Amino acid sequence: QVQLVESGGGLVQAGGSLRLSCVASGSIFSIDVMGWYRQAPGKQRELVAAMTSGGRINYAESVKGRFTISRDNAKNTVYLQMNSLRPEDTAVYYCNADITTVWRLTYDYWGQGTQVTVSS
Repeated sequence: QVQLVESGGGLVQAGGSLRLSCVASGSIFSIDVMGWYRQAPGKQRELVAAMTSGGRINYAESVKGRFTISRDNAKNTVYLQMNSLRPEDTAVYYCNADITTVWRLTYDYWGQGTQVTVSS
């Protein structure tokens, strides 16, 4: 079994910062892409940022220059540093990872989500 567990969400004022963490655990052989998605009420889930095991990064245009994704491959952990937060960043943030299990099967895994609320 594989689990993704997120932490670090919360309530912050506009202009503030939050750092999200996501740890993958279980029967993991390797992890390729790890990333963050978000879903605001009434909207579709969208990519925020993603990072390959080799360090290639992709950001949504709306967060470029404000958010930074990073990884600790040895700890199977991905982080999202969010600065200059805006009310429109309010959403449930989900961790996502492409994981190959010890049985050499590759699946797309999701965390349970963590709420980020930015007040104006």
